[in-house]
Amino acid sequence: MGGVSLQSVQSRIAAACERSNRQVEEVTLVVVTKARSVEQIRALYESGHRDFGENRPQELDSKAGLLPRDIRWHFVGPLQTNKVRLVRPVASLLHSLDRRRLGEAWMKGPGLSPPALLQVNVGGEEQKLGVAPGDADAVAGELVRIGIRLRGVMTIPPVGIDAARTYFRQLREVRDRLAEDLPEAQELSMGMTDDFEVAIEEGATYIRVGRAIFES
Repeated sequence: MGGVSLQSVQSRIAAACERSNRQVEEVTLVVVTKARSVEQIRALYESGHRDFGENRPQELDSKAGLLPRDIRWHFVGPLQTNKVRLVRPVASLLHSLDRRRLGEAWMKGPGLSPPALLQVNVGGEEQKLGVAPGDADAVAGELVRIGIRLRGVMTIPPVGIDAARTYFRQLREVRDRLAEDLPEAQELSMGMTDDFEVAIEEGATYIRVGRAIFES
C-alpha cells in the first residue's frame, strides 16, 4: 500500500487520458478512504495527494479533525438529512445529492454551502439511490432554485465492467443536457477501482478509487 500503489493508479489514469486525447489535469482522483486508518491517509497526503473521499458521516467527521486542514474532502456516500451537520462543515464537494429534502438541509448552516453533484441512478437499481435519468432535469432545476451550487452529476453503475461504458455514456448525456441550462454543471463523477479507465475514456472528471490503492 501507499505511494507505489498511488503511482500505479496515476500511471493508469495518464494512459487512459492519452488513449482518449485528454489532459491528465482534467481528471481528479478521489482516494476513497472508507475503513482506512488516519496513518494510511497521512502517508498518501505526505506523498502529495490532497483529494480524499468518505461515505460515512461519522468517519469523515472524526478523520478530518485528525488530519491536515488543506485536504479536500469529498462525501461520496448516501447522506441522511440528520447527518448533514457532520458533513457540511468539512466537505469540499457533495457527490451524492439525490433529493430536494437533502438539498434543503444542505443549504442550512453558517456560510456558503459547498457545491454538490446530482446522483443519477443510471441502472434503475432499486437498492441504489439517485434520480432517474429522465427526472434529472426537473430535480436539478428544483435544487438550483433553492440555492444549491450544482456542479454536475455522479453515478454508481450496475456491477459489471462490460456494461460500464454504456452507463457512463448515459450519465454524460444527462450532464450534457443539464449543462445546456446550467453551464456550471460540467463535472462527471464516475468510475471506481474496476472501471475508472473506461470512465475516463467516457469523460469522467472525478474518479473514486480506494481498493486499487490500498489493496495492491
